[in-house]
Formats: sequence, C-alpha cells, structure tokens
Amino acid sequence: MCPPMAIDVPCLGPRSNSILAKYFVCGKRLRSFSTFVQGATILAPYRNSVVGIGLVAVMLVLLTVAIPSVSVAHDIASDVTIQAFVKPEGQRLYFLVRVPLEAMQDYEFPQFDRGYIDIEAADSMLRDAAIWWIANAVDMYEDGTRLAEAEIAAVHISLPSDRSFRSYEEAFANVTGPPLPGRPQLPWEQALLDVLFEYQIENDTARYSIDPKFARLGIRTTTVLRFNAPGKPARAYQFSGDPGLVNLDPSFFQAVFRFVELGFFHILDGLDHLLFLLCLVIPIRAFRRLVPVVTSFTVAHSITLIASALGLAPNSLWFPPLVEMLIALSIVYMALENIVGANIGRRWLIAFVFGLVHGFGFSFVLRETLQFAGSHLITSLLAFNVGVEIGQLFVLALVVPVLAWGFRRVVAERMGTILLSALVAHSAWHWMSEGWTQLREYTFYWPALDMELFEAMTRFVMLLMVLAGTVWLLFLLFGRTEKPGRTGSEPRPVGE
Repeated sequence: MCPPMAIDVPCLGPRSNSILAKYFVCGKRLRSFSTFVQGATILAPYRNSVVGIGLVAVMLVLLTVAIPSVSVAHDIASDVTIQAFVKPEGQRLYFLVRVPLEAMQDYEFPQFDRGYIDIEAADSMLRDAAIWWIANAVDMYEDGTRLAEAEIAAVHISLPSDRSFRSYEEAFANVTGPPLPGRPQLPWEQALLDVLFEYQIENDTARYSIDPKFARLGIRTTTVLRFNAPGKPARAYQFSGDPGLVNLDPSFFQAVFRFVELGFFHILDGLDHLLFLLCLVIPIRAFRRLVPVVTSFTVAHSITLIASALGLAPNSLWFPPLVEMLIALSIVYMALENIVGANIGRRWLIAFVFGLVHGFGFSFVLRETLQFAGSHLITSLLAFNVGVEIGQLFVLALVVPVLAWGFRRVVAERMGTILLSALVAHSAWHWMSEGWTQLREYTFYWPALDMELFEAMTRFVMLLMVLAGTVWLLFLLFGRTEKPGRTGSEPRPVGE
C-alpha cells in the first residue's frame, strides 16, 4: 500500500513490475505523466498528420528530459544480513526477524531534517514494507502443511548499535517494547527494522520447516536463523540467498533423504571427480573388475570426509587450495599411468590413496550443509557417501558401455586410451598449475611446540592407524583378485 498522497493517476504500488514503476514512485512526479497521457489523448485524432507526429515527438522529448528528475526510493542494497528467530509456543509460532531498512526497496519513508527517519509517521508504511518484503517472502510449514499468512504483532525501529538479537528473549523484549524516545537523529539507511510475526499452529512440538526467499533483498544476502524448540537445544543456521526448504528440526528420514540427494548431485556436478573416475575405468571397462576399485575409492573418501567433519582436518586457509591441487594431481597421475600402460593389479590401492584426498574435497561442500543435519550428524555423513556411491554407479553404468562400444567400433583400444587420457591430463594439468599458483601465495610457518600441536599429532596418529587397518582389510579382500601381469594396454572382453 502506498502512502496517502494527492496524485493524478492510480497508484502503481511497490509490487508493480511495469516499466512505469521503474521511473515513477507513488506521489512523486505523477502529474507530469498524467499530463502526458492527457495530451496524448488529445492528439489522437492527429496521429496520422505531420503536425500530430511532430507534437508527439516533442512531448516524448520532454518526458525523456523529465525522467532523470524522477527520484525512486533507493537502489538495491549490496550486502544485507538478516537475523531471525523461530519459536513455537502453545498455539502460536513466533517469527522474529531483523532486516536493514535500506533493503526495503520502492519505499520512501517519511524523513525530517537531513534524511533522519520519522519513526512515528512511518509506522503504517513500515508494516506495509514488512508484509511485502518479509512476510510474503517466507513460507512456514507445520508437519509439512503450509501455515496461513502471518500476522504482524509488533514493529520496531532499532539503532545500528543495538545488540538485542543476541538471544530470543532480548530480541522479543526489544521489538515489543517502547519505541525510540523522541525523534532520534537516525539516518533511514542506517535504521534496523525489527518485526514480530505470529502464526497459528496446532502443536508446538510438531516439526517445522521454513522456505525463506530473502535473496531479493540485496545483491548478496546472508541469513542467520535460530530455532528455539520447547525442551530442545537451540539450533543455528546460516545460509546465503535462497536455500530452499529448511527443516528446522529434521527427522531421521528427512536428514537421510537430503544428504543422499546432495551426494548424488554433487558427484554429477563435480567435473574433477568425474574425470578421476574416467581415468580409473578406461583400462578396465568390466563391471566385475571395477568393484574393488570403486569400493576402495568410496571407503577412502568416506574416512577423510568423516574425519574432516569431526575436526580432524587442518583448519587453515592453505588447506583447500592444497587439496584442490592434489585432486588435479591425482587425475594427471592416473591419466599418465593409462598412457604408459599401467599394471591394473593394484589399481584399487591407488584409488584408495587418492580417495583420501577426494574425501577432503567432499568435506568442503558439506561445511555449510551439515548444519541442516540436526541431531543426525553421522547419519547424514553416511547418507552423503551413499549418495556419492549411487552417483558413481550411475556414471559408470553410462561410461563403461560407451567406452566399450567406442573402442570396438570407433578407435582401437590402445589409441583410444592414449587420446582420452591425454585430453584429461591436459585439463587437469592446468587445474594443478592454478592450484599451485594459489598455494604459493600463502606463507607457512613451523607450528609452535605446545599442547595444541600435541593434540593434533595425536589425532593424526589415530587417523593413520584407522587407515592402516582399512588398507589391511582391503588387501585381504582385493589383494589377490586381480590377475598378475595384466596391463591397461591389453584388450579384454567387456564382460570379463
């Protein structure tokens, strides 16, 4: 709803997506546009005459000159941080949110003096802005059922120095408390809008979900959301843009489904992992003989993925570039091995070694996503690995028959292996070079001999023991399954 003003044409409103809304704000310069419309109507009988066309052209020029003087509310904010609480209590679900006022586009709030916001005069407009930019951008669910539209219980303008959103209790007391005294000299673009929404619910112990769409509030938006369920520890979430449906207290099956899906699509989107798989299977191309290789790779990346999630991986800025470079190195190595004609009898062992590196790469994807696991951390990690495994099997089911057909009908096996491996090695070499260049920008120091280093070394030794035991088990399973002397340069039947 637009502020009450005397205008000559119907109010366009903040929701309008028309071209006119880009240049005309309710109550600003609309008389000129109305005059133009009236003039165009008068000139309609002369539209086919030279005089009429000339007059219309003159009016268009005048309108073009007038457009730069039209003032819109303000531009889209660059970086916007939203703070929010969700708390079910009795028959009410409280959604408490804080948004910078500068994110409320298409609104020109009442001001006085030098751009200071007039809080009392802006009350009704603040509520309208809260409905359009916040309430309409949030869908709340109770046990999978979308809740009815929220009601505004309170709005409050806060100073940029206010720290009441440190906890739900402080934030609630602030938004429901008295307004800022007097007429504070608060520039409107520095003001914070606190809003308390209320939803009608059936049970405060139900499972709740939220689908926020705050990305439109700014060029880059970050949402910090905390869920306070009765009798349960608070859960905190932080995400950028629009994360989709977020289960605030996910069940076992919700966590499993989310992370299986995440693992499946991650392996399909990860070109480096796909190229590594391709290098693994080029000289093999037999599903039975791929079982040890794929299993070893999966076991290895599962170990390092879980270790990273449990805090056993280095938490330094240089570690992600190092891992990315090593992943590229693994692709280059496998491709070169295929070119020279490698003995595949121990390819499962090579897959295991490089799988450890790829596991750390997977962990970078899960750093922000694990917050959606709720109380099912280990289950979600295992589900992610299951999804990755399903994705790998899906890729292999497509790649293996294609390779077999291509080596049988298009190009000889040896020549095809060299060509494909060379192309893969060329791409991975560039990735490795870029990673090395990035890694050289960091300065490395010898760690201090203190208790923190001792604890890190202890965790590292424990990880090595787990790895040694795993390799021993894999050797018992796969160590003697491969025929000695078989190389990637030798042809073999597809179904071997």
